[in-house]
Amino acid sequence: MMMMDSFWRFWSFSGPLRTRQGLRYLFKMSLAVSLRRALLVLLSGAIFILTVLYWNQGGGKTQAYSEALERPHSHKDGTAFPIPVEKFWTYKCENDRCMRVSYHAGKSAKRVSFITCSMTCGYVNIWPAPTIKSLVSAQTTSFSVEIVQLEMDTPHREVRKQLQLAFDSFLKDLRQIQRLDYATSPAEMGESESSSWSSNNDMVGAATSGQRRSGGLESLLVKISVQKSGDVDFSLDNDESYQLSTITESHRLLVEIKANSFFGARHGLSTLQQLIWFDDEDHLLHTYVNSKVKDAPKFRYRGLMLDTSRHFFSVEAIKRTIMGMGLAKLNRFHWHLTDAQSFPYISRNYPELAEHGAYSESETYTEQDVREVVDFARIHGVQVIPEIDAPAHAGNGWDWGPKRGMGELAVCINQQPWSFYCGEPPCGQLNPKNNHTYLILQRLYEELLQATGPTDLFHLGGDEVNLDCWAQYFNDTDLRGLWCDFMLQAMARLKMANNGVSPKYLAVWSSALTNTKCLPNSQFTVQVWGGSTWQENYDLLDNGYNVIFSHVDAWYLDCGFGSWRSTGEAACSPYRTWQNVYKHRPWERMRLDKKRRKQVLGGEACLWTEQVDENQLDNRLWPRAGALGERLWSDPSDDHDLDIMAPEVFRRISLFRTRLVELGIKAEALFPKYCAQNPGECI
Repeated sequence: MMMMDSFWRFWSFSGPLRTRQGLRYLFKMSLAVSLRRALLVLLSGAIFILTVLYWNQGGGKTQAYSEALERPHSHKDGTAFPIPVEKFWTYKCENDRCMRVSYHAGKSAKRVSFITCSMTCGYVNIWPAPTIKSLVSAQTTSFSVEIVQLEMDTPHREVRKQLQLAFDSFLKDLRQIQRLDYATSPAEMGESESSSWSSNNDMVGAATSGQRRSGGLESLLVKISVQKSGDVDFSLDNDESYQLSTITESHRLLVEIKANSFFGARHGLSTLQQLIWFDDEDHLLHTYVNSKVKDAPKFRYRGLMLDTSRHFFSVEAIKRTIMGMGLAKLNRFHWHLTDAQSFPYISRNYPELAEHGAYSESETYTEQDVREVVDFARIHGVQVIPEIDAPAHAGNGWDWGPKRGMGELAVCINQQPWSFYCGEPPCGQLNPKNNHTYLILQRLYEELLQATGPTDLFHLGGDEVNLDCWAQYFNDTDLRGLWCDFMLQAMARLKMANNGVSPKYLAVWSSALTNTKCLPNSQFTVQVWGGSTWQENYDLLDNGYNVIFSHVDAWYLDCGFGSWRSTGEAACSPYRTWQNVYKHRPWERMRLDKKRRKQVLGGEACLWTEQVDENQLDNRLWPRAGALGERLWSDPSDDHDLDIMAPEVFRRISLFRTRLVELGIKAEALFPKYCAQNPGECI
């Protein structure tokens, strides 16, 4: 607008001489504008052509890359997480390390994805590492989950049933790894639907109508053989060994898993799942053409404890935890069900416990919830061991006795100052001289045993009894003897609840009272939670007790997050890294002889939840609990210094963490992603 005003002012006030100059000026201005427009059109056209060429380079792979970055992989529970596709890079194996190299489609050889390189370069990528033998071929093949089938060879009906459920879960995981929608399994159908899903009980395929089969294989048959044991109930005598072999002929791959029990076969499926990976280059599953694994655990008890009293955790969160345990070959889920803070379990016989003790109506577990967790855990090779802590850690939920004419079921409930009468608020201990207390415990034991099934191990609690609390009420009594009497009475009630049979192993937490020698060492097993250098470790073994190690300085996963209250000690710093968990070998440090080693049933990592709720659960547990899995399954020798880890261990646990994330477990990151993409460089 300003240019036009200047032009008219020039034209109006100039004479004839200025007229010709004005015309020349106007012509030059028009020419300049035309040239600018032409240049703009040419530039726009060049940009358009370059853009088309760029997007077409590599046949649309860049678009697929962008879509994969932007599109989250959704799960059945509604959660989502991104699974990036690293199309910018290819990897090559050099000196047992995968080296990252820039990749330009069409200008170099076929791209090799990071996971394919990792699975074919260096040490066999299985976590925990097999204990006897593991061999894989250099050649791999591709397939889609639709061609995977199961054949069972077992005379045992219950084993067949559990194997089918375990295989259904295995297929579900494969579909998730391949990033396909989950297809409903027979376990989630009615009987009529299930029978039409397969016409052969021994041969079950995962293919659904309309799905395309692709890849290098025409069929993949998983043949599982369990001949010896028909037992599907957990015990420390379960044979968990297995052998796995794969062979490929004429585009057909046969996987054979041979085990002496369902439990060994289940571990074989977990190993098979880790021999399979998703390649984002062809969007198919890959596995080895040939492989052999022979495996058995070093320790019988490989546990993980979760406290659901300080914070409530949903059944789905507990299932997710158990799913990770199965992959890591941890086999005992110790469910610390109740404590002084809350009593979330709704008892069939005494619902008042939850009515008075639960945080809210929605933060409770029913008997059906417990059964659901138990059934889910069994198909993952995990036993559920519930614990009603007693006589201490029993406050809220036990205060209704007088109203029901049952007297004081517990004492010191919410007593102040709390630091005099318990380790953390609120206080409360069961009344050891009230027979109603023992009757309630007996009924609770009955309910839990009915929900979990036969077992040779039961946890009675027994920790951190405050004698000053009891002294207010029973000052004429031998208080240490009173604790012994309580535990023996609880054992007798458990026997009554278990149809007159006492489980072979009765677990109690270690304390200053467990070394009073009043508990028979032939029946009681002590879960040692104190420091790994404490004298009690030696004393308990010398006194003949079997032990389960849960040392606070190595296997307490809640430590290292600061104090949660302003007074008293409420933190156990420092943070226990996965390296701390992995390198802890108390049986070696203590130089135990063969006799004492036999008394070590295994170990257990503990997650107390004063500072943990469902939002932090996954990353507090994983992959650190997986580090415990390898320590207790393989117990590999370690000649390195305390803070040094073998590079192959870093590489394998990094990939194990990726597998957990693929299954929807939000595991903690181990190091920058650059270190994962450049194995060995950051160590």
